[in-house]
Amino acid sequence: MEIRQLQSDETPPMDLLLLADPSTRIVEGYLKRGQCFVAEGEGCIVAVHVLLPTRPDTIELVNVAVSERHQGKGVGKQVVRAAIEKAKQLGYATIEVGTGNSSTGQLALYQKCGFRIVGVDLDFFTRHYDEEIVENGIPCRDMIRLSQDL
Repeated sequence: MEIRQLQSDETPPMDLLLLADPSTRIVEGYLKRGQCFVAEGEGCIVAVHVLLPTRPDTIELVNVAVSERHQGKGVGKQVVRAAIEKAKQLGYATIEVGTGNSSTGQLALYQKCGFRIVGVDLDFFTRHYDEEIVENGIPCRDMIRLSQDL
């Protein structure tokens, strides 16, 4: 599997990006302000993520998504680790990520990759999304914020 930055003349894989965030408006905003990376394997894009500078020494990992066919095979862990390495190469001191309170698999993945929970943005998803999000039978209301020093 190769992970590379999406070129400016390439169309972002919106189907994958919308797996991680159901709001086209929010995803398009991330794409305008950040750098999109894709993971390719088996002749197609199998995963995607965006690195978004937020403060002078901090970058945020957003829109981490793995195609359903490739989930459970360690691709997500490879993508997150590659994002951490890229953030280090770019000279950032901190990388952050946020995920929903109902995203149990993602919470475990980020912690396995060295992130620590640093806060909760209460009612984030009810404030910023028009439609209710439910994952794993749990209403997604709060943003769990995680961080890692590089």
